[in-house]
Amino acid sequence: MRKFLILLSILIISLAIFAEEVNLVILHTSDLHGNIFPVNYATNKPYYVGLGRVSTFYKMEKEKNPNVFLIDTGDLIQGTPLEYYHARIDNGPVDPMVKVMNHMGYLASIIGNHEFNYGKKVLNKAISEATFPFLSANIVDRDTGKPVFKPYMVFDYKGIKIGILGLTTKFIPNWEDPKNIRNLDFYDPVEVAKKYVKILREKEKVDVLIVGYHGGFERDLNTGKPTEELTGENQGYQLLTEVPGIDVLLTGHQHRAISGVYNGVAVSMPKNWGKMVGRIELTLDNSNGKWKIVSKKSELLNSKTVESDKEVLALVQDYEDKVQKWLDQPVGTAKGDFYVYDPLKTRLADNALIEFVNRVQQTYSGVKISSTALFNNDIKGWKSGPVTLRDINGVYIYPNTLKVLKVTGKDIKDAIERSADYFVLKDGKVEVNKSWVDPKPQHYNYDMWEGIRYIIDVNKPVGERVVWLEYEGKPVEMNKEYEIVLNNYRAGGGGGYSMFKGKPVVKEVMMEVSELMADYIMEHKVIEAKVDNNWYVATDIMYNVKSGDTLFKLGRMYNVNPYAIAKWNNIKNPDLIYIGQKLVIYKPAISNN
Repeated sequence: MRKFLILLSILIISLAIFAEEVNLVILHTSDLHGNIFPVNYATNKPYYVGLGRVSTFYKMEKEKNPNVFLIDTGDLIQGTPLEYYHARIDNGPVDPMVKVMNHMGYLASIIGNHEFNYGKKVLNKAISEATFPFLSANIVDRDTGKPVFKPYMVFDYKGIKIGILGLTTKFIPNWEDPKNIRNLDFYDPVEVAKKYVKILREKEKVDVLIVGYHGGFERDLNTGKPTEELTGENQGYQLLTEVPGIDVLLTGHQHRAISGVYNGVAVSMPKNWGKMVGRIELTLDNSNGKWKIVSKKSELLNSKTVESDKEVLALVQDYEDKVQKWLDQPVGTAKGDFYVYDPLKTRLADNALIEFVNRVQQTYSGVKISSTALFNNDIKGWKSGPVTLRDINGVYIYPNTLKVLKVTGKDIKDAIERSADYFVLKDGKVEVNKSWVDPKPQHYNYDMWEGIRYIIDVNKPVGERVVWLEYEGKPVEMNKEYEIVLNNYRAGGGGGYSMFKGKPVVKEVMMEVSELMADYIMEHKVIEAKVDNNWYVATDIMYNVKSGDTLFKLGRMYNVNPYAIAKWNNIKNPDLIYIGQKLVIYKPAISNN
């Protein structure tokens, strides 16, 4: 017994001597969208974004602790003129994002939905150039059912076995051009995670299991209540609650700022473009002879607090110089302002910039009915004078192409009703519905149409707000078929426009809309800012006709067409109204804001 106690004491002392505690830091980026330099390409003004600032955070962390890892969760190689120029104009050199990330020493990046935008050739080239893997376990070959990309990676760091599993939103087929994802299937990430987490825990026997998911959260992380329609686009909450064994969940896609420890899992989503960097710190010890996580912390680092790493910027300065020169090329002249002074007012009534984009889409598709969006509140357009490629790329920020669909009148009305949900009426003023900006801004899902005449009445309940809808002077017939042109994202039902999903495709225009805009301006040389006032958002009033009133007087009073008032009220003779007659008038809401 004495001998046993002596041996036990020696073992305990030995374990204590060799016991170790290690702090691992994960720096997490997501939705970088081609940003390296601290610049807003639309204005060429400084902006607190880019891999340059991420690199500064990385170097600062490395000075304090050598155990620092960089992981990205997708939407990497699309989003700026820098990446557009590389993909479409000069794809010969190494992808600039990949070049910088190789230099920084990224461990991995997850495949995002925008990785496919420029086609498989561009994506595969970028992957081949990377010294780190692009991971995704749930994107599989349709014929074999096997992952197209590396599903996970495992590595040993100071005796600690670390696994990283990659997952991607399964919703990509709802947005992407079919030719860019040909022969690919997108399996449910939650079911795939269950399979691979088990492999990583039981077969690979990892000590730390990190899941990188290009997707966001469909529910509030504290209450579990849905924060959006549960379409399957975002399944982060399901991963947290239905897949045991995850230590760290790195997310993205929604461009939100999220950090914390939920359900025992360290969670991070660091906004977009490098505006923030997620920082997760794990403390491990091996006092029991096996590495075990004893604490988890998660926080977000704000890129406003640092400057860009000049060493990183210098690596790709030659890329940037070419892009800046290209962006400043004038392609034509604007007569009048195509400018967004107030994004809310732009979405309340016909605007020269939006009408121009729709006009371009109509021209190159040969279709009379078109829709587009003001994608975010930073887009300004251009004023009277020279129009450059920078101006155009600053307006149409996505590499969308166009599709012509055959739809019913009811589909068109339902789509406008979907957009009409964007507004709420508060104290007599029209405001943006909170659900369209929180938890994620969705301004890009509010569409404005050309080729039809319509009025949205925000006094009416959601779903009943389209009070006037005409095509070529006649009411749009619900069962009649019409051809419409819209971008490929919307044509696939993206943004909650399920009425368009699966509709017959009459024609495709495979040039990107920004290119079409440039071609249109170059061909016309001068473009004139004008609107036909074919639509607006209104608040209805019931007016009692008084002595001396005429429809023309009421039209001037409420800034509406008197003949429209006649139509709304089924008045056959616009010159004949009666004292005491009740008239519905759809008063433009823009005068109330």
